Amino acid sequence: MKICVLGLGYIGLPTALLFAAHGADVVGVDVKQSVVDALNHGNLPFREPGLEDLYRKAKERFYARIEPEAADAFLIAVPTPLDPATKVSDLSYVKKAADMIAPHLRKGNLVILESTVPPGTSERVVIPRLEKNGVVVGDFLYAHCPERAIPGRTLQEMAGNSRIIGGYDRDSTDRATSIYQTFVRGQIYQTDTRTAEFVKLMENTCRDVNIALANEFAQLAEECGINVWEAITLANKHPRVTILNPGPGVGGHCIAIDPWFLTENSTRCRMVSTAREVNDSMPNYVLHVARNLLAGVRNPTVSIFGVAYKGNIGDTRESPAFKFIQLAENEGYTIRCHDPYVAEFPHPLMDALDATAGSDCVVILTDHDCFRTMDPAGLRMRTKFVIDARNILDHEKWTDRGFAVRVLGDGSSVQPVPLGEVTPQASLYPAGAARSIAAPAPPSISLLSPNGREDFL
Repeated sequence: MKICVLGLGYIGLPTALLFAAHGADVVGVDVKQSVVDALNHGNLPFREPGLEDLYRKAKERFYARIEPEAADAFLIAVPTPLDPATKVSDLSYVKKAADMIAPHLRKGNLVILESTVPPGTSERVVIPRLEKNGVVVGDFLYAHCPERAIPGRTLQEMAGNSRIIGGYDRDSTDRATSIYQTFVRGQIYQTDTRTAEFVKLMENTCRDVNIALANEFAQLAEECGINVWEAITLANKHPRVTILNPGPGVGGHCIAIDPWFLTENSTRCRMVSTAREVNDSMPNYVLHVARNLLAGVRNPTVSIFGVAYKGNIGDTRESPAFKFIQLAENEGYTIRCHDPYVAEFPHPLMDALDATAGSDCVVILTDHDCFRTMDPAGLRMRTKFVIDARNILDHEKWTDRGFAVRVLGDGSSVQPVPLGEVTPQASLYPAGAARSIAAPAPPSISLLSPNGREDFL
């Protein structure tokens, strides 16, 4: 069987290589000539555990091109970004992929859409474009098969997780199932196309809503003067309660995007939209914490540790760091960034020592494992503040080195620093003094949300 995979990014390339490693002849298509050239010369465009080994196994049956070729099956795995101004899905890449496939489509071919799309996209947008050259659905087969994988574990999850396959008809569903069974070890569940589109969005929306609840608990805990991390641990002892961890916001191309795809054609959604607003506001909340800590520091410099959207990967898509950096620069702060996993970022990336030299505050935005064991002894900062927005540091180690540690969601133990009483670091925290500081609760700021409701941060 020959499979043509359109889109060689974080999902398309691993999928193409898995098919090739399990016996299919695969042509990968990407609009970027640099990606095509790199793959045809044995170079991968991004890092992912196990991907190099998989490429070596698959390379005899895989090659890359700019344009599609005739094949038995076509798989679309192109980006579906969100328009930030309208909060509406941008389906231009999906439309272009369907248009590119149409001239090569023959009776009996199978087209699979893996890209995440709003419910009804297959019927309203993709299938009509595929039919433009006269071959109609029913003569060709069609299915939506959304991926379930996260960066850092993509290959394990693509093979091991259960899959949802939504076919246009029974033949489409069964044919798509037989193809994925070549490498998927998890259970495959069959449904119709629109349900499959909806299920994918439900999964990530559920996580987004649960994260928003944890983030609201963190803010309420600070107002109540208790440690939300301890409270969550105790609440999760209940056999029917699972509260997630709070943090500085939600990133990645799924959880931060998919809820808007689910609601873009609806006038009835309240909880989903509110959860998005809560999670999108968390960089603002972290900035309020920083502002209170740095109120008496002249011309503050802030060192951001972690610009990837999650730990131990280099993916920065929709990272909360983008918003926090822009807000902090608008506040007048000098920003320096450090992330050992990220290769490219709009702001210059420095090593840890350069990023903190003469700085006034370290802000932990990403839960990289290397940050957990970091020794702060070598950091030559002007003012020793640290905001741990992920609760991952060894706080005793940092306080022993004279740092004032502020943990997002912990309002339990310490006295606030009165405004105007911040002094140079040497006199404020003598060497070896173990102190942590909770800033005063941020003032309530009324924001008018798009639906006309006032939200308070």
